[in-house]
Amino acid sequence: MELFKLLLLVISVVAFLSAPIAALERGGKLGSKSSGLLEIDSTIFSRHLLNDSQPQIVESLSDGYMSNAALEEAISEIGQRCGHICNIYSIGKSVKGFPLLVIEISDKPGQEEAEPAFKFIGNVHGDEPVGREVLVRLANWLCNNYMKDPLATLIVNNVHLHILPSMNPDGFDMRRRGNANNVDLNRDFPDQRQPETKAIIKWVEGRQFTASASLHGGALVANYPWDGAQDGSSRKEYFACPDDKTFRYMASVYSRSHYNMSLSKEFEGGIVNGALWYPIYGGMQDWNYINGGCFELTLEISDEKWPKADELATLFEYNRISMLNLVASLVKAGIHGRIFASNNGGPLPASVMIKGSDYGVNASRIFGDFHRMLAPHESYEVTASMPGFKSKTTKIFLEDKAVNLDFVLDPEENQAQFNRFDLNKSGFLSMYLDYFPIIFLISLSFLCFLLKRKAIFKFLKQSQSQAQKSPTSAV
Repeated sequence: MELFKLLLLVISVVAFLSAPIAALERGGKLGSKSSGLLEIDSTIFSRHLLNDSQPQIVESLSDGYMSNAALEEAISEIGQRCGHICNIYSIGKSVKGFPLLVIEISDKPGQEEAEPAFKFIGNVHGDEPVGREVLVRLANWLCNNYMKDPLATLIVNNVHLHILPSMNPDGFDMRRRGNANNVDLNRDFPDQRQPETKAIIKWVEGRQFTASASLHGGALVANYPWDGAQDGSSRKEYFACPDDKTFRYMASVYSRSHYNMSLSKEFEGGIVNGALWYPIYGGMQDWNYINGGCFELTLEISDEKWPKADELATLFEYNRISMLNLVASLVKAGIHGRIFASNNGGPLPASVMIKGSDYGVNASRIFGDFHRMLAPHESYEVTASMPGFKSKTTKIFLEDKAVNLDFVLDPEENQAQFNRFDLNKSGFLSMYLDYFPIIFLISLSFLCFLLKRKAIFKFLKQSQSQAQKSPTSAV
């Protein structure tokens, strides 16, 4: 009897173990209803691959990805091979001293031009390395296809594109989200606690970026401001910024150009308002918009944070047209123009505001050019203003193409005395050059006066000395 029970137990165990194998042979999978086993979501598991308890999995996944040294070498190679359209520069260093290298792509790299500027930033989180790989491939593709592909040529000739493949090289090296100080860099704005954050802020403040995007992993969606709720809570609700229509347009440009982002069942149209998805505070996206007048998106370009290296080429192709169309939208959409002074024709670094939005853009000091993203098929009231000059406002309707809009501002009446003041030069130097003849005559007259005065004093002193030396007359 005992032997019979033992045989039944063995048969039951064998049957239990063979069930999943049989399911697979029938075309099923583990986790399917046919197998009767608990379904395991591999995507969820992949988002926790970098736990300290699983270092061996991390190292196996990193095979085929560029190390920091290899990344620096790849960037240098791009600069050497494509020097006619590339300029390599550093915006700072990470905690561990790794240079934060940027690839600038333009037909006149390293030079100031009256053109819009766009920046891509990858690897903000150390455990999301797809962005750094994709951006290096993008730079190479533009180099290889300039003057061959019309879209590549359009971008190189009309935009200054700046690519920072890795904002967080230390986090990548340590296989974790935060930097070497274990700080989430996308929660560090504008606190500027970390050198990587400080470098980005200094970079944005030193250049006039029209728009930008940071590349992340772990989902497939184009995220736009605001990223946090108005009351600072963790409640998930749609919180629209003043340029909500423009941001939705930009996010849709990326999503609809993507291989399958716009087909998302989780995010309608493949785009999402950050606060509705999950609120964050101290993010780079909102800081760019508020402080830099730069329209930034947060692009989640891969469902898995750390996909296999042999999938990177495919991921690049899925995102290539999206990245190109987003950058090209700086030329194809919005308003572009220059602002001049009516008294001397010089360029003015004036401010350009859109009615209904508190966030304007400034024209450049050198050329007086401005570039402002706006959604098409809308009416706008545009105002150009600058202290010492009369503001000017005009109304426009944007269709499917960009609009060129120049302003000529008149000086205020109390500024008439400075009508010949050239704002393109240093103020005092310009005034000095304009009034040089008068200044020269006044200075020469004063000098002659001093010399004449000195000669008179010298004559009187000599006369007094001679008088003291002459003998007195006898009485």
